[in-house]
Amino acid sequence: MPSHDDPLLQPYQLKHLRLKNRIMSTSHEPAYSEDGMPKQRYRLYHTEKAKGGIALTMTAGSAVVSRESPPAFGNLHAYNDEIVPWLRELTDDCHEHGAAVMIQLTHLGRRTSWNKADWLPVISASPIREPAHRAFPKEAEDWDIERIIMDYASAAQRMQAAGLDGIEFEAYGHLMDGFWSPATNKREDEYGGSLDNRLRFTWSVIDAVRKAVGPDFIVGIRMVADEDWEQGLSKQEGMEIARRIAASGKFDFLNIIRGHIDTDAALNEVIPIQGMRSSPHLDFAGDVREATKFPVFHAARIADVATARHAVAEGKLDMVGMTRAHIADPHIVRKIMAGEEHRIRPCVGATYCLDRIYEGGEALCIHNAATGREISMPHMISKASQSKSVVVVGAGPAGLEVARVAAEAGHRVEILEAADKAGGQVMLASKNPRRKEMIGIVDWRLAELERLGVPLQYNIWAEANDIISLDPDIVVIATGGLPQNPPLAAGDDLVTSSWDILAGSVKPGENVLLYDDNGGHQGMSAAEVIAQGGSKLELVSPERFFAPEMGGMNHVPYMRVFQQQGVRVTINTRLLSVKRLGNQLIAILGSDYAPDYREERTVDQVVVEHGTLPIDDLYRELKPLSRNGGAVDYDRLVNGGAIFPVRSEGQFDLLRIGDAVHARNIHAAIYDGLRYATRF
Repeated sequence: MPSHDDPLLQPYQLKHLRLKNRIMSTSHEPAYSEDGMPKQRYRLYHTEKAKGGIALTMTAGSAVVSRESPPAFGNLHAYNDEIVPWLRELTDDCHEHGAAVMIQLTHLGRRTSWNKADWLPVISASPIREPAHRAFPKEAEDWDIERIIMDYASAAQRMQAAGLDGIEFEAYGHLMDGFWSPATNKREDEYGGSLDNRLRFTWSVIDAVRKAVGPDFIVGIRMVADEDWEQGLSKQEGMEIARRIAASGKFDFLNIIRGHIDTDAALNEVIPIQGMRSSPHLDFAGDVREATKFPVFHAARIADVATARHAVAEGKLDMVGMTRAHIADPHIVRKIMAGEEHRIRPCVGATYCLDRIYEGGEALCIHNAATGREISMPHMISKASQSKSVVVVGAGPAGLEVARVAAEAGHRVEILEAADKAGGQVMLASKNPRRKEMIGIVDWRLAELERLGVPLQYNIWAEANDIISLDPDIVVIATGGLPQNPPLAAGDDLVTSSWDILAGSVKPGENVLLYDDNGGHQGMSAAEVIAQGGSKLELVSPERFFAPEMGGMNHVPYMRVFQQQGVRVTINTRLLSVKRLGNQLIAILGSDYAPDYREERTVDQVVVEHGTLPIDDLYRELKPLSRNGGAVDYDRLVNGGAIFPVRSEGQFDLLRIGDAVHARNIHAAIYDGLRYATRF
């Protein structure tokens, strides 16, 4: 059991509010809202973290206070009175489990678009375009400023009426700090020029909010204290703003950000992903705490308990944000308290969660398919009413997950794997040195299976008789897929797969053309390995932009390598065929837009990425021997009931999952494993 003097488990007194430990989830928008309201899905997502022992969950990232600040990605509508009962229900549920609840309020300023919601003008301190959202804002007029100040005050009143424990303003990349930064404030009136003038809007907002909610309601600010940008807010001025806010007596905490977020590349430094340094801004946040002697919160890739514990023990932070870590495992605190830190599902930094949000989806963890699906998927697996014998063929992400969940439910599980190691395509992905953390997806499941006593046999190319001899009740085919070539008129035998490059079984040529019409990490990762190895590389894609299956956060490190290594990127172009010319290859390229268009490239190697074809021989051999013929009742899978229809007198039910069905991604494989195993 953990020591009672564990720094992370010590309570923290914030004004009148006693936070039961030092771990929080900072404000972020998972895009689970419905009509701008935090309904059941939103509520259960936060309630799960409360069940898991977290001290403080911050909702919304950010809730918008004004109508002309239309949601950029599912933001809550703090300007609407209808939000109050929904937030009260969320808050009451979290309070029931001992967690405090706050919300982040903002006006997005230029970080949104005009062509959505009510089609009102985008405004900012000055008419300077934000590259990420592409709007050209108008300069906020006096009547805009007056109205928005009152919008903040009325939104804060709604939050207080909903029973929340407090609020924070967002001041990084949004309207409030748009007035602070020399990069975005070119005004010549009383809101521009000197630091006193640039802070005028902030003081007007907090004064109006305090008048509305009183002196006791907790109000903090998540603020940039250094834009780390030559034309932006300097560290010196940012620290001075932090000191003034701390000394004002009007705020209760600082939540510290470093960097700017107006481009994908800049955002990547504020919110680091895998392959980047862990907790890169922790020391800076500690400097702010030392300079202000004021409560300081912070989150930026603090993914492991040891780093969080260090942050609190060394006095760098009062509350440590483990936000993406809680998307991976909302029960972190509970496991710490139970002495089971080793069982915490790790955040591997894949940032599938944020990429989905920024591309218009919703936050999903790459390897916790229950997050965001709390309505239908459990984080804690219940015991099944009847124990069954389950044979899983394949130890990739789908096979490992279905085995883990089935074993947790009390079923007798055995895994057969053809290779000498588990992991499947995750193992391949981790061959890229920058993405080596991906192996945590496999390692965590192997540790859980060992704890559950599930036998895993390697180097077994299972056949039907091998399966039948085990007398299973359920057989799960999770054999994955093998790489396939794109449709080529000629040259199938001349191309190299991205798998061969990543696995190291084929050395990159001196002059390489990589054709990717799959559009995910597979081709990009192979391209990165080729470029880093010193080859001359051209990346060719038939899409309007390359790698459309991958979001902006993960785009950044690939593009950085491509530009540093001089990779040529060609879009809107198809690989038609390949032919040999002596010791070299000629790649013939065409276009969907101009049927007669042709170009040729003479290279040493053509690498292709076109997804996978399922390895399904064993599945097809077992189909006629199974009770269900491999069929699944999808309506019942989604809505409840027995998922395997009985079609014959076979001895087992048969199921295939993951890429053994068709080419998808890691999350889809994990989700298959979870949702099927909970229904056995």
